[in-house]
Amino acid sequence: MGVRTYHALPSLRDSNDSRTRVLGSARSSLHRGLLSAVPPGLLLCSVVPIANRLRYGITVKKLLGLILLLPCLFVPGRAQSEPLPADLLDFSAWRLTLPEAAEPKGRPTEIEAADLAGFAHADFFFAEPATKAVVFRAPCGGTTTKNSSYPRSELREMTADGTKRASWGTNDGTVHEMSLRVAIRKTPKKKRHVVCAQIHDAEDDLAMIRLEGTHLFIERNKLPAVTLTREYQLGDVFDVKFVVSLGRVRVWYEGEQEMNWKIVRDGCYFKSGCYTQSNPKKGDAAEDYGEVAIYDLKVSHRPFE
Repeated sequence: MGVRTYHALPSLRDSNDSRTRVLGSARSSLHRGLLSAVPPGLLLCSVVPIANRLRYGITVKKLLGLILLLPCLFVPGRAQSEPLPADLLDFSAWRLTLPEAAEPKGRPTEIEAADLAGFAHADFFFAEPATKAVVFRAPCGGTTTKNSSYPRSELREMTADGTKRASWGTNDGTVHEMSLRVAIRKTPKKKRHVVCAQIHDAEDDLAMIRLEGTHLFIERNKLPAVTLTREYQLGDVFDVKFVVSLGRVRVWYEGEQEMNWKIVRDGCYFKSGCYTQSNPKKGDAAEDYGEVAIYDLKVSHRPFE
């Protein structure tokens, strides 16, 4: 897997952050190689009209400053026609957790909703133009969140404006719904377990769409599993929908309702992406990984009628 990380420039806040160093270095290179970085035709078209206006008060110093800004028009590492994940799915009410630390031995990197519009990671979170899917990958040796020993490249639901963590109840007078078209493409070789979607409450996961080998099912912690299929093949695309209201969690798989579970919980939120259920202690190589592709993802909250 290559190393190409793209970030929207407004998201770069910490000068010590590795992402800042990547773009800072790239930008410096562009400044040093101005004539090679900017096509001569564009350079002439941009600079000559400005030069003709020096007599109207633009100083040579200001002109040079404008010239140095020209390379910033070209985002390093990304072809202008290459789509970002946000070109395919709406991430305005999600936060992304990646399986890499923001600093050595630190917590996993988190990308806020405001920054996801211009973000991709070539290893863990990227658009796939040929299939119009967003790909999520989480290696077994990746950084984990505080209360888990497994890595994730996963979205966490936020409020509609993307600024606060979503938190709702299963019996709060609202219909909470998440639907997605998804494929689990890869599992680790040893422990072949991956989660692609879930409802979480204030304390723990409430219901998860989980694959173990060829068994695709809904996991509910200590309760019996709800089988969706025992013949799942990696890469098979399927539709799944959660509808939560009136103290019940209902799940549809391929258009058929498979679960109608009476349960009252608060502090709930949706999650989707790739939550790899293995690590090197389970016998898998650190570089082995789980992979999930999401083709469609929608969340809604509406009053019950």
